[in-house]
Amino acid sequence: MTRYWPRRAPGLPPGQRLLTVMPRFSDDPLRPPPSVPAEPSLTVSIEGVSPAHVSAELLERLGPRDVRADFHCVTTWSVKDLRWRGVPLRDVLAAVGIEQAPAPYVVARGADRRWTALVWDDLTAPDVLLATHLGGEPLDGRHGGPLRLVAPSQYGYKSVKHLVSLDFRHAEPRAAAKLHLRARVALEERHSRLPGRLLRVPYRLMISPTARLAERSLHRGSDAE
Repeated sequence: MTRYWPRRAPGLPPGQRLLTVMPRFSDDPLRPPPSVPAEPSLTVSIEGVSPAHVSAELLERLGPRDVRADFHCVTTWSVKDLRWRGVPLRDVLAAVGIEQAPAPYVVARGADRRWTALVWDDLTAPDVLLATHLGGEPLDGRHGGPLRLVAPSQYGYKSVKHLVSLDFRHAEPRAAAKLHLRARVALEERHSRLPGRLLRVPYRLMISPTARLAERSLHRGSDAE
C-alpha cells in the first residue's frame, strides 16, 4: 500500500514536506477524472475578440522540450525533480498573437470543471509550461491529461489539470476565499486571508485521506468506462 505521509527534507520551501510519489490529488477526490481526449486542445479567448485555438499540431511545431521542476501542493506535500514535457506558455501565447497582456487577469479552466485565476506576470513566467507528458509518458486521467498547466513557482491549484481554456478578463474573477490570486510558494501564499503558517498542520492532515480517495475514484471511473 502506498503511503502518502510526507517527511521533512532539506531544500524545500517554507512549510513543505517531501513525498516520494506523485499522487492523484483534488479538492473533490470523490469525482473521477473526465474522459481524456486523444489529443490536447486549448481555446484562448479575450473579451470582445474571436478566440484562438491551440492544437496538438501547433504545440509540436513550437518544439516541446523536457523541463525538470519540483511540484508543491498547498496542503504541504512536495515532489521533487519531476520531468515534464511541453511548451512554455508564453511561447504558445506569442504564437497566437498575444505577446503583451490584453487584460490583467486570466481564468484557466479544466475539463473537470475546476478553474483558477492568474495574473499576466505569473502566467507568462519562464517556468510556466503547457505540459503533455510526465516522466516520459503522456499525461493521463490521474495527472491531468491530455494538457496541463504547470506553474512550478505557485501552489499546485494553479497547475490546472485537463486544461481546455484560457480566458483573459479585465475584472478580477471572484474565487473561493481560500484561493490566493498569486499563490507563490516562496511567500507561502496558501490562502487569500489567512497566514500560510497557520494552515500547515490542518492541511497536512488532509493529505493521506484525500490522496487515497482520489486514487479510489480514479479506479472507479476506469471501471465505469
